[in-house]
Amino acid sequence: MNIWARKPVEELCSEAGVAGEVTALPRSIGVFALTCIGIGSTVGAGIFVLTGNVAAEHSGPAVGLSLLLASIVCLLAGLCYSELAAMIPVAGSAYSYTYATMGEGIAWTVGWCLMLEYLFSASLVAISWAGYTQSTLHQLGIDLPAAWMSAPFDVKDAWHIYRTTTWVNLPAMLVTAACTLVLLGGLKTSARVNNVIVVAKVSAILVVVLVGAGHVHTALWHPYIPPNTGTFGAYGWSGVFQGTAILFFAYIGFDTVSTMGQEARNPQRTVPLSLLLGLGICAVLYLAVSFVVTGLVGYHDLDVPDPMYLALDRVGPTVLWAKSLVGFVAVVGLVSVLLVTLMGQIRIFYAMGRDGLLPAAFARVHPRTRTPHIGTIVTGVVSCIAAGVLPLGLLGDIISMGTLLAFGIVCGGVLVLRRTRPDLRRPFKAPGGIWVPLAGALCCAGLMATLPKLAWVGFVVWLVIGLTVYGLYGATRSKLQRVAGL
Repeated sequence: MNIWARKPVEELCSEAGVAGEVTALPRSIGVFALTCIGIGSTVGAGIFVLTGNVAAEHSGPAVGLSLLLASIVCLLAGLCYSELAAMIPVAGSAYSYTYATMGEGIAWTVGWCLMLEYLFSASLVAISWAGYTQSTLHQLGIDLPAAWMSAPFDVKDAWHIYRTTTWVNLPAMLVTAACTLVLLGGLKTSARVNNVIVVAKVSAILVVVLVGAGHVHTALWHPYIPPNTGTFGAYGWSGVFQGTAILFFAYIGFDTVSTMGQEARNPQRTVPLSLLLGLGICAVLYLAVSFVVTGLVGYHDLDVPDPMYLALDRVGPTVLWAKSLVGFVAVVGLVSVLLVTLMGQIRIFYAMGRDGLLPAAFARVHPRTRTPHIGTIVTGVVSCIAAGVLPLGLLGDIISMGTLLAFGIVCGGVLVLRRTRPDLRRPFKAPGGIWVPLAGALCCAGLMATLPKLAWVGFVVWLVIGLTVYGLYGATRSKLQRVAGL
């Protein structure tokens, strides 16, 4: 077994270009739909939930600064993603890129991290949706049974996991199941649904920001960076940086664009353009919302599942219509996040099944809908279970850890491929020579170092499980290893 065995770029591109077979994913989406996929998977739990959580526990009013730093790191990673996506327009995103640059062992690690990113971020989004749905129904005078509204476990003091009095988060499970059914209908149907929801929720968020901006109390922004409490990550500059690492999760959606590379029309142009355009739009929306929310509510009070709703509630009854709009944006808008996040995970499963590292059933495409139906069902079932039983606080940090590692490896992959394959055509090339990919890799590593201890423990456990699965299954069934006779 050679864990450094690399899959040639030409072979990856050849597989993606196969047409006329039921095993090939059709190229059916353009710039607008692909940009909406990026925005749809990015503007979600980060803007609706994590902004308030990070402000309350880490950054204070400087959550806007944390978001700005996170967007800069994402821009560095996005430029590297764009270079690789234009060269290797296939399903699998960072997993496929790493297979071509650093070998099978690291590719498996990245693929396993992407599973952590997509499967559990889908669960986090579903939990966020459930929280906003409860608030919206409460506003209408409808209260659902508390025993079925949240996870049976929670996290206290960033370390202790304890049992709650509830049984399961049933709404989160139901919305995940509904999105899975939509995805089984095919990519075109899913993309059209997502396009409509994205346009509606971006428009609604802009309206809410404009309304809230007129009632901002600038005194709530002082001190902008609250003094550190004596604990790393609890306000001060360490809080700003730890908040940046946690909020990095808010931007991971742009990675979904690259997972769709095999289904994009003219991918050498479409994928980089959609990546960067979606990232820019999301950064502007995030910053605007963070300034308004922290200007309407004291940051200590923002550790709630629905901070935007709370902020408008503090304004008073004159903006009751805006509160209803927030409910609409969250309840409907988070559905598109969940839909596209599940879509990204399905493509990761497809790529790994194609290479033999996971069962071949994951790469099986339905002859009528032309979608990987087995991977869709498995993704939906696992995400349903996670959404029902896992707590919100535990998911965000661990997801950020896996995402940062995957993004850092992608930045390193650009450097490796430039050195080992300078002959390859690069329709898009990240500017700045070696400095952009190098800075991206170092920033990702630095942000990983600031994450809480529990995130590291959970991530190490996840990696150990992944390496065990690779050793027992993937390494022995890898198509690349069999061809090489290893």
